Amino acid sequence: MISLPSKPRIISSGKNRAVFEIDGLYPGYGQTIGNSIRRALLSSLPGAAITSVKVENVGHEFSTIEGVMEDAVSLILNLKQLRFRLHEEGPFTISLSAKGGPTGEYKATGKDFEVPSQLELINKDAHIATLTSKKSTLHIEAVVEAGLGYVPVEARTKEKVEVGTIALDAALSPVRHANYEIENMRVGDRTDYNRLRFHIETDGSMLPAEAFTAACNILVEQFSSLAEGFTDESAGTRSQGVQKDTAESDEEEEGGAQDEATLKTKLDELKISSRTVNALREVGIKTVGGLARKREESLREIEGIGDKGIQEIKKALGNLGMSLKQ
Repeated sequence: MISLPSKPRIISSGKNRAVFEIDGLYPGYGQTIGNSIRRALLSSLPGAAITSVKVENVGHEFSTIEGVMEDAVSLILNLKQLRFRLHEEGPFTISLSAKGGPTGEYKATGKDFEVPSQLELINKDAHIATLTSKKSTLHIEAVVEAGLGYVPVEARTKEKVEVGTIALDAALSPVRHANYEIENMRVGDRTDYNRLRFHIETDGSMLPAEAFTAACNILVEQFSSLAEGFTDESAGTRSQGVQKDTAESDEEEEGGAQDEATLKTKLDELKISSRTVNALREVGIKTVGGLARKREESLREIEGIGDKGIQEIKKALGNLGMSLKQ
């Protein structure tokens, strides 16, 4: 039997940074587990970022801005550095209005943005722009959205963009840096077991330990879904190439096909609010089959799913003669 590793421990930590160490990994499992967790950290954790911006008197991203030291490109790069924590489902609009100071120059930062209560700006001291004279003004409206990983503008080309609005690539992941290293260690008489050391840095919207735990939970759900795929006896029989009993009735075959079609039904086709559908999509649940494999307690851990959402889900599955996993 393959032995289990030790629980991760923090060996060093700082501002939004931490190093975790895991001992006793079975030979070769340092690479297997390390690479999987790193991929999940960088691509699968929910975060929030500015996805579009509108600057007064700026028509496109290559414009200069009168009375402002930065051009539009530099301004956009500064806006991309802003990091957010959402307390409710977005999108949300934030705005900034600044003018030159008494002596002329004024440096606008993240704290100059008006932010709704459902949204929290993490790095309020981030530099936005420098106004160069007393008469200089700067007016910005930006849209903040939640999502996963990195979303280029091209992936949102189907969205209608208002004239004067500049769509942005969005780096949504709360993880700034994730890397790991492996070294051999002794366990009993063997010296080829692995010690895995993780270096994680976040943007401040999530602690490194929270990010690590969330990434592990995502992988557990993914592998659990795969493992459950052959728990049904009939599915196991088919996987071994055994033919169905020729005496099976036409009604049973038709019912099986209908059940399979139901499991593949998209969540959009159910009578569930778009808020609940979007929350489920964020964690990779897109079909009735994927939803029915979840337990109620695991759904409650999903951001945006509350009591109302659970009731919607139970009712929709009940209408199909199904229920959540017990």
